[in-house]
Amino acid sequence: MKKVKVQIEKQDLPPVFSEFLNGASVYDSSCSPEARVFFIDKDEGYYLKMAAKGSLASENAMTRYFHQKGLGAEVLAYHSEERDWLLTSRVKGEDGTHPCYLADPCRLADTMAESLRMLHETDFSGCPVPNHCDRYFALAAQNYKAGHFDPFNLPPDLTPATAEEAWRVVNEGRNLLRCEVLLHGDYCLPNIMLDNWKWSGFIDLGNGGVGDRHVDLYWGAWTLCFNLKTDRYRDRFLDAYGRDAVDFDRLRVVAAAEVFG
Repeated sequence: MKKVKVQIEKQDLPPVFSEFLNGASVYDSSCSPEARVFFIDKDEGYYLKMAAKGSLASENAMTRYFHQKGLGAEVLAYHSEERDWLLTSRVKGEDGTHPCYLADPCRLADTMAESLRMLHETDFSGCPVPNHCDRYFALAAQNYKAGHFDPFNLPPDLTPATAEEAWRVVNEGRNLLRCEVLLHGDYCLPNIMLDNWKWSGFIDLGNGGVGDRHVDLYWGAWTLCFNLKTDRYRDRFLDAYGRDAVDFDRLRVVAAAEVFG
């Protein structure tokens, strides 16, 4: 995760965050146009995310839930007025894109798979998003109607040729997906924290909930391909996760839904 030192004026922040900036160096570690993320280098470290009003509500709820389960950072403050602000503790270690992890792709694929299987076997009672599938297909439908179609990042054997073909796959297969596990929802290497190869937590949980495991399996396979510049490690990842739980028909439905963003 890249960090660029920046200057933040306290008057630009809600007062609840001011005390965390006293005597601290601040770094921009944003990796998405939808939000800005600042690392506050103080104590054990903090992360402050800023985004459009209301857009961090789900992440706030799911991060609190994951923390209760021992799976992620602690939420220290959430503020929503003109914008949303979310302050969390730092999870120990570095994310999965650190060069020391990318340098050993076999071990990385195994570690990702084992961490994901652990997540999917976690009890999800009381999850604040009990039906991720409904939300997932509603967003796909909204984006399909808006004309969104971007197959660029999909594995070639899962890529629908057209938006209409993808929408057909979604409609014919949507009943295959089940709300069966606790999902991360965006299971990519930047969102998996490792401490000397030991899993230490998950971050960026705004797309999480109780849903179909193949959403996370898809993104796990995708991120290995994207970050390692090869699809060689997909099979290893799925083998390490457990082929007993992998259904390629469901994976194709997820892949088709993802072309709509």
